[in-house]
Amino acid sequence: MAALLRETSCGSLLQKLQSVWDEVGESEEDRDKVLFQLDQECLDVYKRKVDQAIKSRDLLLQALDYSKTELATLASSLGEKSIERSPEKTARTIKEQLTAIAPTLEQLGKKKKERIKELANIQSRIEQIRGEIAGTLEIGQQVALPQINEDDLTVQKLREFQSQLQELEKDKSRRLEKVLEHVGTVHDLCNVLGMDFFRTIAEVHSSLDDSIGNEHKNISNDTLSKLDRTIATLNEEKRLRLKKLQELATQLYDLWDLMDTPMEERNLFDHVSCNRTATVEEVTAPGALAVDVIDQAHTEVERLDELKYSKMKEIAFKKQAILEDIYASTHVVLDTAVTHEKIQALIESGNMEPSELIADMDSQILKAKEEALSRKEILDKVERWISSCEEESWLEDYSLDDNRYNSGRGAHLNLKRAEKARILVSKIPALVETLVAKTRAWEENHGLPFMYDGVSLLAMLDEYVILRQEREEEKKRMREQKRYTEQLLNIDREGPFGTRVNPYRVTSAKKVAGTKPNGGASNGTPSRRLSINNQLNESKNARSAGKDDKKGASKNTATSLNEAVADKEADPSAENFNTDPIPGST
Repeated sequence: MAALLRETSCGSLLQKLQSVWDEVGESEEDRDKVLFQLDQECLDVYKRKVDQAIKSRDLLLQALDYSKTELATLASSLGEKSIERSPEKTARTIKEQLTAIAPTLEQLGKKKKERIKELANIQSRIEQIRGEIAGTLEIGQQVALPQINEDDLTVQKLREFQSQLQELEKDKSRRLEKVLEHVGTVHDLCNVLGMDFFRTIAEVHSSLDDSIGNEHKNISNDTLSKLDRTIATLNEEKRLRLKKLQELATQLYDLWDLMDTPMEERNLFDHVSCNRTATVEEVTAPGALAVDVIDQAHTEVERLDELKYSKMKEIAFKKQAILEDIYASTHVVLDTAVTHEKIQALIESGNMEPSELIADMDSQILKAKEEALSRKEILDKVERWISSCEEESWLEDYSLDDNRYNSGRGAHLNLKRAEKARILVSKIPALVETLVAKTRAWEENHGLPFMYDGVSLLAMLDEYVILRQEREEEKKRMREQKRYTEQLLNIDREGPFGTRVNPYRVTSAKKVAGTKPNGGASNGTPSRRLSINNQLNESKNARSAGKDDKKGASKNTATSLNEAVADKEADPSAENFNTDPIPGST
């Protein structure tokens, strides 16, 4: 229709032109020129329109190519593999292609902006945490926006940054926990040491104060290193203070024991003495190792030291009494009078420091305890030997009792004791032999004789063996004398008209069996046996008097051993107690 109108319009104009020319009378040549000019002008107009159309098409093609390139770039940077077929390929014209590609391009453009923003936020957070860990950024300080590589905006890249951020956030969380733990440790140590916690922790970093929230705590490597050094310093200070306090507590205990300090005064320093054997980890009480506590203990030690000088004589004699008790318990005789005079002279002369004197006496006490320990085994066997000898003496007296088998009160108990006593007495020779062997071994190891209440134990044992042999020989001699006397009595009683008693024979037999006024036996040999009871009683008396006069106790013990042989009337009815039968036992 538009073409028809155009043709009609051009034709009418041409007709009008022809009409004008006819009226004017234009020549054909002029008319041809005008028509040719009109054709040229129309051609130029068409050419211009064609050129404009071509330029418009080229621009549209260029826009389409740009859109395609941008779409490919966006898809590549975003990693959008879902766009396998370009949307413009389904359209026919260029404009349709542009119209088809525009929504996808707009969608990917928005996605790119969102991805860039997301990556920028993540990278900013990463750089911030790294700066906090490195110590180049304070907590909460903002960092500059990072440069984003727009060529790689894929989901994989985003996940990589997210993974890095998660690891850094975990590291930050761990560091924060470690910082808080270290701060708590510093607080506990300062509490025990009596130190200002806020001042101490502020020297590490101002953000570690309790008034600042955890999210603003500094977690840098430098802060953690400072915290480690601070804790190490405080632990060393705690160890040194505890060592000092324990030394003072030990001195307090020693001084208290020396001067018999009452419990009321000792209880005033329970906060000091309670940590005397504690380990560093066990001391957690607030202020337990404060400087004023150590100064208080030190002042008390100095006060007791000064007081100790005034009580030195009492303390020294108390130490000497302990030493004497140790030696008395081990049956070692000391010359107490000379020792007391020596201690008195040392204290009054002032030639020896009281602490040195006490230390020397402590050394003597320690040495005495060691010696007592080395003598213990032998002394235990000596006690067994003495106890067995006491039972032997009792058994001998029991065997001489004519009424021992009467059914009186307690007779069965005596019979049981007699049975046990015979068992003990039978073991005496082996016990003595063991004692001799161990005593000789002890003397060889120590290079000195084993003394028992001032008398050589080997001499005591040797004398006991000799006296026991003499006693056995005397018992054997008495049994023979008894048999001889009984034979004489039996001969005198025989006669032609029955039994006849010769009073002279009986009297003479009794005289023969009896003891002479001068203490001799019928054969002229002294009747001797070991009296263990006398020996033990005198030995015990010597030990009980040891603290008053050890020297005298030594002489008494030696005398009791040398005079252990006593004369006893040879009773014809006496028999060997080791073989005395018990009624009803056969």
